[in-house]
Amino acid sequence: MKKIILIAGFCIASLGLATSSFAKLAAPSEEAKLKAAEAKAKTAWSDKVGAYQLCKAQDKVAAGYLKAKGSAAPTPLATPACADPGPYVAAPAGPAPLAAATPASAVVATSPAASAPKK
Repeated sequence: MKKIILIAGFCIASLGLATSSFAKLAAPSEEAKLKAAEAKAKTAWSDKVGAYQLCKAQDKVAAGYLKAKGSAAPTPLATPACADPGPYVAAPAGPAPLAAATPASAVVATSPAASAPKK
């Protein structure tokens, strides 16, 4: 009987902890969004670098195998060449300010007197 009570108490406590984890989080700030986007871009670049390094290593191993085998010329395969992703380039800091995005010729200054109806 004590085991049943102990198990029931454990289940109730677990249920209480599980339901408290469904609380809604606040929306991330603009700074947090920019940091997340930067981290995502850096991770994508790191993945490309890893794929490039793997491609170069596979080419080296294949060349060593063909040399040891004594094959004069390898059979051409339809494999793409290794593409170097280049150095990491950080994305722009954020959206351009409105004043910088709007050309000066598009901004027309109007005064209240100029926009008043003529009598």
